[in-house]
Amino acid sequence: MLIGVPKEIKTDEYRVGLVPATIKPLTAKGHNVVVETGAGKSAGISDDDYVAAGAEIITSADQIFARCELIVKVKEPLDLERKWLRRGQIIFTYLHLANDPELASDLMASGVAAIAYETVTDAEGKLPLLAPMSRIAGRMAPQVAAHFLERPQGGRGILLGGINGVPAGQVVILGGGGVGCNAAEIALGMGADVAILVRSATTADQLSQRFGSRVLVFATPESVVTLCASADVVIGATLVPGAASPKLISAETVKRMKHGAVIVDVSIDQGGCAETSHPTTHTHPTFVVDGVVHYCVANMPGAVPRTSTFALNNATRPFILAIADKGFPQALIEDEHLRNGLNVYEGKMTCRAVADALRLPYTPAANVLAL
Repeated sequence: MLIGVPKEIKTDEYRVGLVPATIKPLTAKGHNVVVETGAGKSAGISDDDYVAAGAEIITSADQIFARCELIVKVKEPLDLERKWLRRGQIIFTYLHLANDPELASDLMASGVAAIAYETVTDAEGKLPLLAPMSRIAGRMAPQVAAHFLERPQGGRGILLGGINGVPAGQVVILGGGGVGCNAAEIALGMGADVAILVRSATTADQLSQRFGSRVLVFATPESVVTLCASADVVIGATLVPGAASPKLISAETVKRMKHGAVIVDVSIDQGGCAETSHPTTHTHPTFVVDGVVHYCVANMPGAVPRTSTFALNNATRPFILAIADKGFPQALIEDEHLRNGLNVYEGKMTCRAVADALRLPYTPAANVLAL
């Protein structure tokens, strides 16, 4: 199989789709890999590193899209890249279609087979390709919040961990999954007072064993409003696989929050969990609504590209090898978990959560693959 790795062109995106350690077993098995020059530079990977692994370096992304059967990226294809997609081609990347009807429409019109990292599952029903980025974003969230709590950044001017005789900051985390759990670990380590809002008794039991029951609160509309109003930091860590994030923080709740409080909406890739949220970039990461600082960067792990690129490849490697070795669609026919990642195929929407979110007709992946 001919596999292509273009340089990411999304604003402030510094990750890359493949690392040399993934390319070596591909080329050893006779597959060909082409990488756009400079694609790995920001993650600390040189063109020479790719060549040593057996890849070919080419100078333009359009050649990669024109030649390659499988395109491996990190973020969704932007307008320019979508013009190069074609029927019979496979693209494997994060898509987050539930919040992007234009992207969904373009992918369907192209005839491409689009496999989304964020809906690939494992035997436990978890999301193994989303998990490493969730952990990184969760661990970043308290440090980001601590920075934007500083007065020169528009925050309340408090030290998140407090100091002797001065109270620590109050951190409210909405959601107890990968993002929420990692955010809680770092926030508690910084000395903050933390409350994690969860809906599931099972999740509550798991988090109680790790953090103690004192940090847990069952999420109700009333508890969300009350805790947000008292918080210095709110970290949005909600996830409905493949679907749009529920809007747990209303605009009215934001009005009740402290002046200079910070919302870190990690859920922004799926639309955000605050009604007042909209995507931002690392270059311009925040905006203020009713005195509340909103940090809504849609590719948080892109700020630590070396860590996140290698963590992502550790997760994606077996799936990429399977697609290359077995071909499409056989790899998906043999692996229901990879098949769950198929969002679009030959003009049809094959992910129910996305179809429901965008009010599009849904066709099961099993049907389009003739299982």
